[in-house]
Amino acid sequence: MEIEEKNVQSNSVVDGNFEEVCPEKIIKFKPPLYKQRYQFVRDLVRRHEPKKVADLGCGDTELLRLLKIYPCIQLLVGVDIDEEKLQSNGHHLSPYLGEFVKPRDLDLTVTLYHGSVVERDSRLVGFDLITCIELIEHLDSDHLARFPEVVFGYLSPVMIVISTPNSEFNPLFPIVTLRDADHKFEWNRMEFQTWALQVANHYNYSVEFTGVGKPPAGAEHVGFCTQIGVFRKNSREAPGPCVSEQHDHHVYKAVYTTSYPSLQQERVLKFELVGEVLFQVEHLRLRHLRTLREEKRGAGTVPVPKDPSVAPSLMLGALFTEAEKARIENSPKPFCEGGRFFVPLQRLLAYPRLHRLPVDEERMRSLLADSVCLSSDGSAVTVDLHNTWDCDPEDN
Repeated sequence: MEIEEKNVQSNSVVDGNFEEVCPEKIIKFKPPLYKQRYQFVRDLVRRHEPKKVADLGCGDTELLRLLKIYPCIQLLVGVDIDEEKLQSNGHHLSPYLGEFVKPRDLDLTVTLYHGSVVERDSRLVGFDLITCIELIEHLDSDHLARFPEVVFGYLSPVMIVISTPNSEFNPLFPIVTLRDADHKFEWNRMEFQTWALQVANHYNYSVEFTGVGKPPAGAEHVGFCTQIGVFRKNSREAPGPCVSEQHDHHVYKAVYTTSYPSLQQERVLKFELVGEVLFQVEHLRLRHLRTLREEKRGAGTVPVPKDPSVAPSLMLGALFTEAEKARIENSPKPFCEGGRFFVPLQRLLAYPRLHRLPVDEERMRSLLADSVCLSSDGSAVTVDLHNTWDCDPEDN
């Protein structure tokens, strides 16, 4: 175990360290407890692959930054009452250069909203997953009473994750009554489970209990430092707010929003497609020239492949799998006519980097039409077999 180390000021013994407390008396977690909570959510996302995810009480947006890498997520939303914190952290959610160079397969939009988690906003209705990590203990009694009817009743997501401190663990920390000065309460396991089961039964959810932050040896009876409830909707047809109640009920203020480049966007798809096609055609052209030269010299210390276009490529840096080889070998082969080199579109679509793109032959032809030279019937990309910059050292 090792003490949590957060990059924000904290007045809790769990998330920060008081100088006046003797270090040897403090229970330490490794990884830090907040990272264990985030990893729990990440594991859940990896298993269930939700498309729409919202983090209520997102704070410094760190959990959102960890979640945006998952290819299944297409809409990622954060809500917090601290507008200044949202504004100062929004830029961390912007796409990096590498995400333009290698775009996602699916669209992703990230939005941060300023607002209270006990306010209804129709833009968050019907998500696949809503997370409330160390949130409910910050709610006063009135807001806590409204929380279930908003989150479970109105927003009605498929899954909800709620984490909160386990007060039974607190005696293991020095000088702790509440772990944070802003906490309105901290429940023991029975209190949390009683509340969670009542909420789940009322709104037609099931709930499983677990946690993170194992206690030290000899104190196993206190349970996890952070207790977690995972709620799953029992039926997608469960009663929810009527359509008229949901429609355009916007109370949150959008503070930040960004969209990621993806292959769902035509301009991005075209850029990716043209680049991969030009790369592959040039690679095949050079291999074809090499084969012709080896045949002409009749030497061949290097064996000539039966079909050079499926030979391993040093430029690609990897061998094809057996399935990929079979797909390529069963597609039309490149060929020459006069001084022109032709690569059939079906051949190109068989290569892994192009096979993964969401295009068929007709769509490929349409996207390539104004960027590369196609054969008269549009079935192949064609280029000059010889270029002025081609160089064979043995010809010099």
